[in-house]
Amino acid sequence: MIDCYDGKIVAYTTGLHPNARLANTMLRKAIGTLPDDTRVIVHSDRGCHYRWPEWIRICQEHGIIRSMSRKGCSPDNSAAEGFFGRMKTEAVYPEHWEQLTCRQVMEHVDTYMHWYNHERIKQSLGWKSPVHYRMQQGLAA
Repeated sequence: MIDCYDGKIVAYTTGLHPNARLANTMLRKAIGTLPDDTRVIVHSDRGCHYRWPEWIRICQEHGIIRSMSRKGCSPDNSAAEGFFGRMKTEAVYPEHWEQLTCRQVMEHVDTYMHWYNHERIKQSLGWKSPVHYRMQQGLAA
């Protein structure tokens, strides 16, 4: 999950199969980062992960507004699509993934996510990483 405020990855999960547990765990991790009384909109594509009854129940339970684009139109999910494009360019294409085990791939993803949040600078954030930008804004310790 990406915070559209500054592009920070606030939660992610990795696994061997896209299933309800994987998606719901990510949602719960993201909820755990929220200050009290925060209004949240979750933008997503129309994938089944985001229409499962448990996902919907978790969103309702925490007052999260779900937003999905109409079929064939993906502007609500553009932050995630842009992130995955950058991740592929910066981390996936340069590697030889076919030579790695599943565990090694997941470790590589973990390393990339940490680098992206803590070290990768963005022009839109005054040449700071999302974490350093939040610290400058007084939003993180």
